[in-house]
Amino acid sequence: MPILALIRHGQSQWNLENRFTGWWDADLTSKGEAEAKRAGELLKEAGFEPRQAFSSVQTRAIRTLWLTLTEMNRVWLPVEKHWRLNERHYGGLTGLDKKETAEKHGADQVHVWRRSYDIPPPEMEAGSKFDLSKDPRYEGVTVPTTESLKLTLERVLPYWHETISPKLRDGTDTVIAAHGNSLRALVKHLFQVPDETITGVEIPTGNPLLIELDEGLKPVSARYLDGSRATDLPALP
Repeated sequence: MPILALIRHGQSQWNLENRFTGWWDADLTSKGEAEAKRAGELLKEAGFEPRQAFSSVQTRAIRTLWLTLTEMNRVWLPVEKHWRLNERHYGGLTGLDKKETAEKHGADQVHVWRRSYDIPPPEMEAGSKFDLSKDPRYEGVTVPTTESLKLTLERVLPYWHETISPKLRDGTDTVIAAHGNSLRALVKHLFQVPDETITGVEIPTGNPLLIELDEGLKPVSARYLDGSRATDLPALP
């Protein structure tokens, strides 16, 4: 049976600064680098030997994967990067301080934007300094102006079905380094988490979630490798 490891990138500079990050390309902090290395150590100790790796096209996920694989002595693995694994796009909230935004718009409104399943934040204005529509990595891609978790799931799933799933069905153990919301979307799909509860599912940084899948790619077991930092897992479907 194939094994899938999901790793949320380590702490980024904007995580540290408590800013809405989304598609903006914030890099890892020194703590984030240490978390990525620890993820590699945990996977190696668990005896996990992936043969395929995936990440988003955002630096914090790419470097997390690189540091993780370095600790595992598996930098030779084939790696595919795709924008569909990017973090949720926070629209007009991108770059804003979370505390100041709550003071301006009210904590309840910000909670809706952050934690509702299908209500996105305000759209990013055209010409914003955080507009990435002309970034060369997104050439030919319609960069979203905002996303809810529902919209994030809708853009992640085609890549899952077309590219990642076939590898797993062939029995290829796989590691994915991505983001809190793109991984939350995958967890929702794999564990069949209801809409009303998925936003409460936390994905800890730098703590690999190791999932054993059956031939139909349904989870038969799942565990976080750093038990001291683990959060509650969704029930197996």
